[in-house]
Amino acid sequence: MSSPPRREVVRRLAETLIIAAAGGAALGIPGFPAGWLSGAIIAVTVAALMRRPVLVPDWLAHICIITVGISLGGAVTPETLSRMATWPASLVALSLAMVAVTVAVATYLHYWHGWDPLAALFAAAPGALAQSLALAAGSGTDIRSVAMVQAVRILVLTVGLPIGFAAFGVSGVAPVRGTPASLASLSSLMELGLLVAAAIALAALFYRLRIPGGLIVGAMTASGILHGIGLIRVSLPQAPAIASFVVLGAIIGVRFAGADVWLLRRLAVVGIGALAVGMAVAGIFAVATATLLSLRIADVVIAYAPGGLEAMTILAFALNLDPVYVGVHQTARFIVISLLVPVAVHTLRRRKRLPKPSTPTEPSDDAKP
Repeated sequence: MSSPPRREVVRRLAETLIIAAAGGAALGIPGFPAGWLSGAIIAVTVAALMRRPVLVPDWLAHICIITVGISLGGAVTPETLSRMATWPASLVALSLAMVAVTVAVATYLHYWHGWDPLAALFAAAPGALAQSLALAAGSGTDIRSVAMVQAVRILVLTVGLPIGFAAFGVSGVAPVRGTPASLASLSSLMELGLLVAAAIALAALFYRLRIPGGLIVGAMTASGILHGIGLIRVSLPQAPAIASFVVLGAIIGVRFAGADVWLLRRLAVVGIGALAVGMAVAGIFAVATATLLSLRIADVVIAYAPGGLEAMTILAFALNLDPVYVGVHQTARFIVISLLVPVAVHTLRRRKRLPKPSTPTEPSDDAKP
């Protein structure tokens, strides 16, 4: 299928950004936690479900992800580096938590909703959407249902967690970041240029090496190192960070473009139930880990949340939590799940003697449109 003309792409992009900006401003200006991100997600999701031709090109998504990565790295301080001594135990607990979450959610989908074991596994894998869809396509399971349940989970997490944190009065304190670059200061502009160049270079390298979340992890790593050793003292101005939140909210909302509304209505209940089971299990591990290691509970909850790497890390930043802690743990979670899911698929096929169907099969009961 041929790509749309450039004029059409520009028109669709402009409409999407206007919708995202309006939604972000509606929650961001009043000071709602992570309002610019959550508002953009809600507005673009609604537009997508109303069949508006929303669109965010890959090149713009990449720019925004790198921009956010630079901002995330600006939160690194010498104190951050000293706190890393407590992280290995937290990472071990995270690995156990992700195994428990995957098993619990897959069991829920299989026994409560009657899903095929493989489809349940792919939908249960926390924050591994691309890999789950690739494996689902090769196994003949219903890709649409897996994709929608995964998308609903990310949508509800990125919008629901800020609401939950606000309801319980849980919030972080805005960290002391570098001074925003000033056009009147040549040294600040030079530091900013070095910061951006290093972030782009490492992001491109990580992306090329297929490191999970390569763009955001690479940019955050470069920015974190430069800020951590004191070579860079400036940070990005607030305006680019807010703009990136808006665009990234649009990216999440665009995932619902072309969705079957009737199928989504059925799967929304399934997805929310699966999320509740996953968050309950992850929450138990998070509270226990935070208590035993004297970590901030809000940081650990976001780090253990079964969402997307970029979404959860950016959400931590928007909520004034520790994006470095969350980013490291979300990256580790992605690696654990990437190793776990193929092994689980192989084990299921051997134990159940599941064939590799040549045509897709759909989950039963609630998962069917």
